[in-house]
Amino acid sequence: MFSRWLPAIEDTSAFRKSALGVAGLALAGGLITGSAVVAQTVTDESASPSPAVVQAEKPAEDKLIPLGVQGEQSRIPLNGEQTDNAKAIMKATKKAGMDERAAVVAVATSLQESKLENLGHLGARNDHDSQGLFQQRPSSGWGTVEQITDPEYSTTAFLKGLKQVDGWEKMPLTEAAQKVQVSAFPFHYAQWETQAADLVAEHWNNS
Repeated sequence: MFSRWLPAIEDTSAFRKSALGVAGLALAGGLITGSAVVAQTVTDESASPSPAVVQAEKPAEDKLIPLGVQGEQSRIPLNGEQTDNAKAIMKATKKAGMDERAAVVAVATSLQESKLENLGHLGARNDHDSQGLFQQRPSSGWGTVEQITDPEYSTTAFLKGLKQVDGWEKMPLTEAAQKVQVSAFPFHYAQWETQAADLVAEHWNNS
């Protein structure tokens, strides 16, 4: 009576073995694949930047130009050396413990004085003995030629003068710069405020 079911049972057993075999291979494959996925995930996570190195937001415009610009603005294209000099000014500003607004004033001043070029003596075209990024004069006590043609020294010297100007933070840029530089053209600094602010916004966090 049971004989007619035996082939079916045998077929079922064969099917189960076959199914178990496939399942076993699938499980093993899954483990291998899973390991690969985990390994890939770990690799991907280790390759991705951590939150600590995500670039900070650029300084806000109202901090860079708190009083707005005065007059028409000028802008010049900058080469790599000029950009590096702007970044050196920002680095020295940070080292002096001063903020982004001070960097804007300093960069704008250098744009007016030297177009962000670390100028040596220009011979007949020189303004007395003025040299460096800020056209500082050794004869006026700014330092030696070697010192005032060093971007960090010259920036620090400019910022030291700026610190001594009471309320410079609340002054228009051109007025604050003029208090330090005592230029024959006191209003010319104003025209560089926008480009200076753009440079500080772009490079402040990585200078």
